[in-house]
Amino acid sequence: MTSTSTGSGDRPSRADVERTARERFGFSGLRPGQGEAVDALLAGRDVLAVMPTGRGKSAVYQLAALWMPGPTVVVSPLIALQRDQVEALARTGVRDAVAVNSSQSARENGAAWEALSTGGAEFVFLAPEQLARDDVRERLRALGPSLFVVDEAHCVSSWGHDFRPDYLRLGDVVTDLVAPGGSRPVVCALTATAAPPVRREVLSRLGIPGADVVVQGFDRPNIHLEVLHETDGEAAKRAVVVERAATAAKPGIVYVATRKDAEAYADDLSHLGLDVEAYHAGLSADDRTWVHEAFTCGDLDVVVATSAFGMGIDKPDVRFVLHASVPDSLDSYYQEVGRAGRDGGPGLATLCYRPEDLGLQRFHAGGGPDVEALAAVAGAVHDAGSGGGEAAVAPAREVRDAAGLSASRTTSLLNLLEQAGAVRVTRGGASWVDASVPVGAAVQRALDLAAERRRTDRSRLEMLRGYAETTGCRRQFLLGYFGERLEEPCGSCDTCTSGSAARVHAQKEAAAASEGADGGWAVDDAVEHASWGPGVVMSTDGDRITVLFEREGYKTLALAAVTAGGLLTAA
Repeated sequence: MTSTSTGSGDRPSRADVERTARERFGFSGLRPGQGEAVDALLAGRDVLAVMPTGRGKSAVYQLAALWMPGPTVVVSPLIALQRDQVEALARTGVRDAVAVNSSQSARENGAAWEALSTGGAEFVFLAPEQLARDDVRERLRALGPSLFVVDEAHCVSSWGHDFRPDYLRLGDVVTDLVAPGGSRPVVCALTATAAPPVRREVLSRLGIPGADVVVQGFDRPNIHLEVLHETDGEAAKRAVVVERAATAAKPGIVYVATRKDAEAYADDLSHLGLDVEAYHAGLSADDRTWVHEAFTCGDLDVVVATSAFGMGIDKPDVRFVLHASVPDSLDSYYQEVGRAGRDGGPGLATLCYRPEDLGLQRFHAGGGPDVEALAAVAGAVHDAGSGGGEAAVAPAREVRDAAGLSASRTTSLLNLLEQAGAVRVTRGGASWVDASVPVGAAVQRALDLAAERRRTDRSRLEMLRGYAETTGCRRQFLLGYFGERLEEPCGSCDTCTSGSAARVHAQKEAAAASEGADGGWAVDDAVEHASWGPGVVMSTDGDRITVLFEREGYKTLALAAVTAGGLLTAA
């Protein structure tokens, strides 16, 4: 093991940590938020760190781990990302990192476990699917890990833009890693973008409600924000996208909605002489790997991709990210545009916007689960119970057969029932959580949850529309969505460049003054609405206020109406 020591039983000081950062990682100093997060972990407190990409999230757990006994488990969602993280540690001189995953041979995985057991490795990277295996958890429990890291922690949340069902069970994994007479590892959850509802669910799902939450701002001032409005049809939009991608500084990423679009745009750009490839889930694993590596190594000017080209894209010199179609939310959008300018150089985030394109996203956000199918799945799990005692596990195949559904539909409905607290899903199958809860009640609970999620998804789509159509500062709007206030227009977006942002800002300042300075509400205030229930103030913007309600999602209200009607009360 290569953990550092102060030479005494005392916890290391901030100066000790800073020295380690210089000597082991070559840092000139700690960035804002890093020191606070490391201090909390070394004090034995759980941490959720929300830091923009490129601001040193990984250094938080790496620095803490070197001062803590026992290995560090890092949950990383993609094999390619695991490989990149292991290689990144090696480049810093920390060579005691291994991965255990399905792409490696049994011999390679065996060598990784051996390095961990002999103290030759400090970090082990695994996907959440690996942690669903009993044998993997048993081996980790025997090693006595001191730190459990959840990278891309927004995947824990069903609100999250890259939601992964296997992440839901990580809280149970943490509990399961406690050796007899021991204590559970300290948890460090990391993400670049997490709006308040995502943060709340991450804390709840991981079982760390009292964690220190370190939010180091969402602003990426080096990224210029712009929206291209197109109203003349699909062909005209295609021409605009191709021209913008062709003339922007390279390299860059063009995000599209479908595999067909990925191939078509890539073909258009290649005819202009660019080195370009399409990337989507329809490609073979080898082809996707080739595109990923070619782009990372600088052999491609542009990748045209669906959202499948997501996590794991750690290329610092991406100069532009262009969305040919609207994504499902500002959460997804900001995560994807954050791949530009990670080296601190100029980046460009372009959204090509047609109001008609929102129709496809509304379609995806509008449908609910099939009630009969949901009841069939719930009934199949319930019937596997032992009759009043602890429920028996119903293997996934038996649930599929009993419900008469495909594997993907069954998995989706089991995930919904699990989120509603009705079933517990393990590698072996699913079991009923509470024998006293009838199937009908559990199904209704799941339907209510799904309805809440649909309302929230639709509200998030409306917020994306607001971003695209605003004539005010786009950065002010975007940061306000995440609960961060920017007092003045940024000067680095298209509305600021055109001058409209300054005019809108002046009008809002005047309106706020006449209404009484935001009506007395401030960001993060907890509020209650008679119909929509509890919520939290996300932004105050002149004569308007945006509130995120737990059951209804985002609502933007006129301050005059709020004040006159007493619509909101302090919670």
